[in-house]
Amino acid sequence: MTTAVVLAGGPEDALAASQPGAANKAFVTVGGVALVARTLAALRASPSIGRIVVVAPERTHAHPALALADDFRIDGKHIRESLRSGLAGLDPDAIVLVSASDLPVLSVPAVEDFVERARAADGDVGYGCVERLNHEAHFPQIPHTWARFRNGTYCGAGLVALRPRAMPQLERFIERLGAARKNPLALAGLFGWDVLLRYATGRLTVEQAEERASMLLGAHARAIVSPFAECAVNVDRISDIELARQLVERA
Repeated sequence: MTTAVVLAGGPEDALAASQPGAANKAFVTVGGVALVARTLAALRASPSIGRIVVVAPERTHAHPALALADDFRIDGKHIRESLRSGLAGLDPDAIVLVSASDLPVLSVPAVEDFVERARAADGDVGYGCVERLNHEAHFPQIPHTWARFRNGTYCGAGLVALRPRAMPQLERFIERLGAARKNPLALAGLFGWDVLLRYATGRLTVEQAEERASMLLGAHARAIVSPFAECAVNVDRISDIELARQLVERA
């Protein structure tokens, strides 16, 4: 069975401040249920998921919203530190499902499908994404940042597949990307002018992006395109809380 790591760390942000007592946005309630509890419920009900590890502030480990978790880890200041904490001690070669904690309408079929696709892709890093036409057909009211490729337009999902052995390479890449993100020349040096030009003109394919990402990581990177649009429905803004409540009530 697949181990799931749920990232529920981070400081109190504007979302949490809107609900007194919420440690961070994972503990913001939608329809009376914390976002992280809704995420955990879908994971716990999924036949392919075994152990569930939650990475969250230590003071929240006894919170009722985390009752479905099997193990708890302390979060870090940055997401890569939380991810490292969550993966510590896990089988380095096994595929781990890494999940955001703010997926209010995540479903069991979506989890099962993603795990199956991750196993079939057999990569070291599997980045979840959802195609735009599919997402807007189901959730037109949910805004996203879209990436346009020659074979489709996609947004990121809240699910990632990762083999723990790839974490050192992933951390190095994140550090390089963070250092280059505001410098076009540095980004070109990182990804290559050919890739940036093809992306800017809509000629870059997903397969070409996978190939370049694998080269940069030193590990096999794969895009995992989910047909379940709910994988990309998360809560980032205060206005999203009301949208999520409406979606939960309709589910």
